Amino acid sequence: MAKDKNINKRISELREMILRHNDLYYIDGLPEISDNKYDELVRELKALELQYPEYVSSDSPTQTVGAPIPDKFEKVQHVTPMLSLESINDSLGANHFDQVCVKELGESIDYLCEPKLDGLSVELVYENGIFTRAATRGDGMTGEEVTLNVRTIGNVPKRLKSSDAPKHLAVRGEVMMHIKDFQELNKRRIEQNGDVFANPRNVAAGSMRQLDARVTARRKLHVYCYQILAFSGNAPTTQFEAMKLLKQMGFDVSPNMKHCRNIEEVKEYHHNMEAVRDDLNYEIDGIVVKVNKIKFQEKLGTRTTNPKWAVAYKFKPRKEITRLEDIIVQVGRTGVITPLALLQAVEVGGVTVSRATLHNMDQIKKLGVKIGDYVKLHRAGDVIPYIAEVVKEKRTGKEKEFHMPSKCPSCGAKVEWENVFCRCPAGLACPAQLKETIIHYTSKGAANIDGFSVKTVELLYSKGLIRNISDIYSLNSSDLLKLEGWKEKRTNNLLEAIEKSKNIALDRFIFGLGIRNVGKHIAFLLAKRFGNLENIISADRDRIVAVKEIGPEITDSIIDFFNVSENIKEIKRLKNAGVVVVESKLVSKGRLLEKKFVFTGTLEKLTRQEAKDLVESKGGEVVSSVGKDVDFVVAGKKAGSKLKKAKEKDIKVLSEEEFMKLVGR
Repeated sequence: MAKDKNINKRISELREMILRHNDLYYIDGLPEISDNKYDELVRELKALELQYPEYVSSDSPTQTVGAPIPDKFEKVQHVTPMLSLESINDSLGANHFDQVCVKELGESIDYLCEPKLDGLSVELVYENGIFTRAATRGDGMTGEEVTLNVRTIGNVPKRLKSSDAPKHLAVRGEVMMHIKDFQELNKRRIEQNGDVFANPRNVAAGSMRQLDARVTARRKLHVYCYQILAFSGNAPTTQFEAMKLLKQMGFDVSPNMKHCRNIEEVKEYHHNMEAVRDDLNYEIDGIVVKVNKIKFQEKLGTRTTNPKWAVAYKFKPRKEITRLEDIIVQVGRTGVITPLALLQAVEVGGVTVSRATLHNMDQIKKLGVKIGDYVKLHRAGDVIPYIAEVVKEKRTGKEKEFHMPSKCPSCGAKVEWENVFCRCPAGLACPAQLKETIIHYTSKGAANIDGFSVKTVELLYSKGLIRNISDIYSLNSSDLLKLEGWKEKRTNNLLEAIEKSKNIALDRFIFGLGIRNVGKHIAFLLAKRFGNLENIISADRDRIVAVKEIGPEITDSIIDFFNVSENIKEIKRLKNAGVVVVESKLVSKGRLLEKKFVFTGTLEKLTRQEAKDLVESKGGEVVSSVGKDVDFVVAGKKAGSKLKKAKEKDIKVLSEEEFMKLVGR
């Protein structure tokens, strides 16, 4: 039983970490870990879910692509799903990929290989040869429309160079910045006393999310195209022909592509590209290997989140050696105290690095790292590196062991240990946790108060204007206008957003409180089952653990949170400040109780939101992807790949009329 609890806990931790890094990568454009480290987390989660399928859920990051769509831009449905790629790291992985494809197809295969460009993936749509729309990948099914920004990129054709252009064309490409242009941009920012960008990918991601397209236009961006997503007419029969056609129509395609006759030539191409990667004018961390024949691609098909006919064949991470000068600790929102290595600044592939996370004491012991050691850094994807190993031959004997503090560095509370994690138990009484909790409460998934950045919270806290979440609702224009850089428009915008947030749905409020182990999905389940905040607070352990998908560990976190008097006082202060927690319609019975629905295609009689409300009113839940725990897939007109997946998984498919009968409409 204890083993199962630990396994479920590790799966939950991995999911939380991966989802957080998805948001940082896809939404903020500010990744904190390397692609290599991210892939390790995903591989570990996949392995655990494969070994323990009872813990697999439809909202696991292994069952979805990318990240939720921010509210900054209009959301658009992709012409066809923009999936991610499975990664391999060595020749054994390449051989396995080839063997699986050959076995499935029953004949030998040729491949098209190209550099794995490190930028931001976009969909470009053309109607009758005219560029009409661009969208980011988003969650793979829906993206942000960034047409105006993409129009400013010089090498994107606004009109196709073809007298016989297809009536409809959708192309996938990568928005990126060349290294030389990136270095010049950072040089200008330094001269203007501005912050420098960490890497070219961050520039590309940030540029696409500019509300003012003139900012995007000032940056030298390029788009390289590498896949036809939709084509009206006689489409190319091979990937190689598709790339030639795109080039003829005026697109820049992935540079240094190579047609390989077999997997041995693929491995040779991988070796050659890895040897010249530092001489290229663009960032890559591997190659992409694609089955060349389109009919073979279609036959192999896709998994939930990635195609079976293509893989990312990664390079070995870059390594650099530097001195670890000190180890400090940071306190996170849930109280976890994380050690952070302060490094002698070192340039790693054009990026100056001075810090790296050490995760926990287990990692420090595994590495055997000491303060003063020389360490090897691994770098993959041009983000903050991690320490791979200690260069022990450089030791002088003056190195010092690191010990986690016995007291929280932020509030002085005595720390507690949970397995390998060191934690401050003070909760909202701890300034570090409080600031992180305020940032969490104001986030889009919770109160959604636009304008509360990390810097804003730090500033307001340092000026004594916020000491609790509830202090947000005491902010006024006279206090804010005294702050440096705060003008009337910014102040009014923030105060309007604060006022708007006073009416908050129960599930968002519960999520916003930052209860340990309670994410959006668990908050939704609690709201649906208990109906109002008072019922949740007063619920005993047996009633909470009886809710499907809420186990003993999550139950303990909920009970513990509401047993802390300071947390209850803070909830009362929020209510006194005018916050109204909107009750959820209590559902304890109904024919759809705990049934999961997926909608695909266009509904004629209902909007998606109306359909979702109907399901939830009957006790059901609407999820975004087709997993094994889904009970019904409702297929409207022009249903996409979700319908195909439902049939493959033998999930009950309903027409809109059948759905209406089921819900009694």
